[in-house]
Amino acid sequence: MKKLLLGLLISVGLWSCSDQEPNPYTGQSLDFELFKSSDFNYSGNLVVQELVTGDLEFTIKLDGATSTSSISYPAHLHFGSYDQADAPIAQLLTPVSGSDLKSVSVVNTLSDGSKVSFDQMKNFDGHVKIHLANEGPDYQVILVAGNVGANFNPELGFDPSKITVCGKSF
Repeated sequence: MKKLLLGLLISVGLWSCSDQEPNPYTGQSLDFELFKSSDFNYSGNLVVQELVTGDLEFTIKLDGATSTSSISYPAHLHFGSYDQADAPIAQLLTPVSGSDLKSVSVVNTLSDGSKVSFDQMKNFDGHVKIHLANEGPDYQVILVAGNVGANFNPELGFDPSKITVCGKSF
């Protein structure tokens, strides 16, 4: 009886370990480079992955110095190119953590009320900016920026002298 009970417990234990979480992604993704945009030595990338729900997951990963403090860097998805003056914010993204230089945001609706799908993101007229601070003079410092969607063109390069500071309208 003890062997039967032990065998049953082992079987249940093995069966419970084999259950895997369902994959939340469809397998479709886009990768956009984010460029150094100030005297601070940061660069990085934005990966946009389609979730099975139809939402989009934006993952920002920066390369640069990490911080042991609780500092974070505001991140915005904007309409228009990085050199467009007063480009409106399309979506506030989760701030980038100073400790691991990562941010993950789920996006399905933009500030103008429009829905955004993976196919629409491929042709999106936009860019991403990561600021040094959420307010004050350091808000004017853009750590990294880069065009996304239809604006992304690595052959054109990136010119940090053409970057514009975004307004805080959202």
